[in-house]
Amino acid sequence: MLKARNGDGAAMDVLIRRYTGFVRLKASSYFLAGGDNDDLLQEGLIGLYKAVRDFRSDKETSFRSFAELCVTRQIITAIKTATRFKHTPLNQYVSFSHTPAGQDSDGECTLGDALPGPAVQEPPVMVISTEELQSLVFSLGTGLSSLEADALRLYLEGSSYEEMAEDLGCDTKTIDNALQRVKRKIITHQKAREVLL
Repeated sequence: MLKARNGDGAAMDVLIRRYTGFVRLKASSYFLAGGDNDDLLQEGLIGLYKAVRDFRSDKETSFRSFAELCVTRQIITAIKTATRFKHTPLNQYVSFSHTPAGQDSDGECTLGDALPGPAVQEPPVMVISTEELQSLVFSLGTGLSSLEADALRLYLEGSSYEEMAEDLGCDTKTIDNALQRVKRKIITHQKAREVLL
């Protein structure tokens, strides 16, 4: 144990192999929302590492008891952290690189493809981009049904399909259909503008 604590990789490897079954057994008695048993096993192994790092032989406890305490605390801390929903916005983001239904595009146009690109500092391009954006906003403002407009607004705010359906009082399939219609209207608008330019 002291060799592992002092940085001996081989000793640490032996210690981890010896206690992995114990850590796996501890992890199997807990549940991590949004995770799996391997995540909890990994957290338990972090707890084991901390036990090796922090164990003091001058205290009246065995390493195994101390390791059990550290492993349990690490697993419980991971579960509490996961249930705080602190990282929910990061974990449930809506990507413009996916289709409105949330799948990879596989050649299909995504909402990010349909929206205007980033601003450019060249005056002629800025004027054209501003006109394009105004034209798109006008077209969307007059060409979308209220359901389509509300669904697009919520989509751009990062709401999930379930949240949109709940907010708008319909099912997720209706939301998906509305966003598909919005995408088609944006593409149609852009194709019409290309002909004019």
